[in-house]
Amino acid sequence: MNSPVDIAVRHSTCPHDCPSACALDVEVIDGSTIGRLRGSKQQTYTAGVICAKVARYAERIHHPDRLIYPMRRSGPKGSAQFVRIGWDEALDEIAARFNAAEAKFGAESVWPYYYAGTMGLVMRDGINRLANVKKYSRFYSTICSNVAWSGYAAGTGKVAGVDPREMTKSDLIVIWGTNPVSTQVNVMTHAARARKERGARIAAVDIYDNETMKQADIRIIVRPGTDGAFACGVMHVLFREGYADRAYLDRYTDCPAELEAHLAARTPEWASEICGVPVPEIEAFARAVGETKRSFFRLGYGFTRSRNGAAQMHAALCIPAVTGAWQHEGGGAFFNNGAIFGFDKTLIEGLDTLDPATRVLDQSKIGRILTGDVEALSGGPAVKAMLIQNTNPMTVAPEQERVRAGFAREDLFVAVHEQFMTETALMADLVLPATMFLEHDDVYYGGGHQHISVGAKLIDPPGECRSNHEVLQGLAARLGITHPAFAMTPREVIDATLKKSGRGPIEQLEADLWRDLQPDFRTAHFLDGFGHPDGKFHFRADWGNVQVPRQLKFGPWQEMPSLPDHWAITEQVDDEHPFRLATSPARSFLNTTFNETPSSRAREGAPTVLIHPADAASIEIAEGDLVTLGNERGETMLTARIDPGLRRGVLIAESVFPNHAHAGGRGINVLTSADSVAPHGGAAFHDNKVWAKKALQPLAKRD
Repeated sequence: MNSPVDIAVRHSTCPHDCPSACALDVEVIDGSTIGRLRGSKQQTYTAGVICAKVARYAERIHHPDRLIYPMRRSGPKGSAQFVRIGWDEALDEIAARFNAAEAKFGAESVWPYYYAGTMGLVMRDGINRLANVKKYSRFYSTICSNVAWSGYAAGTGKVAGVDPREMTKSDLIVIWGTNPVSTQVNVMTHAARARKERGARIAAVDIYDNETMKQADIRIIVRPGTDGAFACGVMHVLFREGYADRAYLDRYTDCPAELEAHLAARTPEWASEICGVPVPEIEAFARAVGETKRSFFRLGYGFTRSRNGAAQMHAALCIPAVTGAWQHEGGGAFFNNGAIFGFDKTLIEGLDTLDPATRVLDQSKIGRILTGDVEALSGGPAVKAMLIQNTNPMTVAPEQERVRAGFAREDLFVAVHEQFMTETALMADLVLPATMFLEHDDVYYGGGHQHISVGAKLIDPPGECRSNHEVLQGLAARLGITHPAFAMTPREVIDATLKKSGRGPIEQLEADLWRDLQPDFRTAHFLDGFGHPDGKFHFRADWGNVQVPRQLKFGPWQEMPSLPDHWAITEQVDDEHPFRLATSPARSFLNTTFNETPSSRAREGAPTVLIHPADAASIEIAEGDLVTLGNERGETMLTARIDPGLRRGVLIAESVFPNHAHAGGRGINVLTSADSVAPHGGAAFHDNKVWAKKALQPLAKRD
């Protein structure tokens, strides 16, 4: 007789780069194996629902291809030739190479590089402590959120908003610039509940007929980079037809009369010419919003990944201020709750050792940095050594041809701490095996909601995997540096950080499971004043003084429109490049995470590009044809999918497939630019001009 299986249900939080930070019930089998993951019903935002890719997490954490011991490169970079070594040998070599680079070129020639492969504060941000203590080049995080944060804070004065659970109290949920069916399933949980219980309508504003659009009652498809024009056309109608709440405007906003005068020329006809939305649809959307006091604007990141992205976010955010929707339960706007958590990360990041004079390098410009661009290097030394954690720049960073050339340098030493042999790991000199979130302790917050939580270690990692924190401890000992956090366990770091942040001890947070920090109704709706010093919502944006965590100025911020408008700074199509390309997320991948799991790979298939039927006919492309896309930055190949659900002249390539999944081995980010997005930097992933043609033969494979 077989022994009974011991299944214990434990609790955790999804660590991946998603605002939902879902609360998880995790099956732990015989104390060593992960079974099914489910959304916890005990946390009111997750409400028992998680995405399918995380529900199947057992296939990722127990994947046979996981890295399980340190390795040194034994062949050319990218050759996949490695030999096994021990941890002491690996850490000794990293420390020696870092010290050698510092001795010859200065401390700033070492660049610790990371991102959001985990959103746990200890494992994600601890690498900054190494940089700060050693005075290595600091890391400026730009690839995801800066643009959106800047645009939102320009209006409200801080990045916070209405309780996202209030969608269930709304009569109209406007989902703008995000595809939550694929990327934030919990948004749809609450929107669907409002539809079922209140008869609420769902409106979607996006650049193609995606899965969220298919579930919407009102569907608005704009051309990429034109959301600001659409928003202005909508506000013109709101003022023209008497839907503007003038009492609210006078009390809570900075310059309503000036805004109304400015919008007089931004007619629906003007907007339609720019954004492609027919005039009757603009007017009908405006009336739906104007007639529905409980209108909830759920704003996303997608429409901000453009050179005018911050201005677009600000313009969309202005609409509920014009209608006064903020006054009502189920009305107002939400993007992210980053301002409410108040974590003091001094211990985690070693902020007490930070030297402001140390140069800061832009994450998005890694290709330019590694190929010696003087401006990108801020006039300092070339980068000679790197430690990379939690990210895969060889696939996800823009300007991939430059990125590849940079990593191919023989004078660049790279150590990659990873869970799988990613395309970045293949270019490394040393590869170190990393734990996953159920194999270490960490603390999390949900930018898309209002909860904080501890995610405890539930099982032991396979082989010789070590956590990010352990690797940093090992390097600190060999580099001869000290800081209190290097001598502490992750639990001790979490406990001290919580106490320093006024959140009590770790045991108290663990007892709470997921602690709800939602501000009261008046605060969340800014009824006692917005976050600016004057307490007003700002239609007139002061782009030089937006209150966001990362304050460095990038891009042509002095040229940004102060009042909501269409800022025509996007990459413009021309005779040679007649199409606009956006690289939208897929449902079964999260950036390049889950690229390795069989179920996600099976669902996504091969890299595809969506093409309007008329555009396909004009270049003699049929369904299933191999298509080459190109611009001055490079070329890639995808399979054509003919789809009428986008505007003429627009192409959509969903997800970030591995480069090797594309014919020829060049991924979609060979086409994207690292140009800085104003005012605080970012990557314009959805803002690319390209040409398209039928591929006669695959591109030559890379060496």
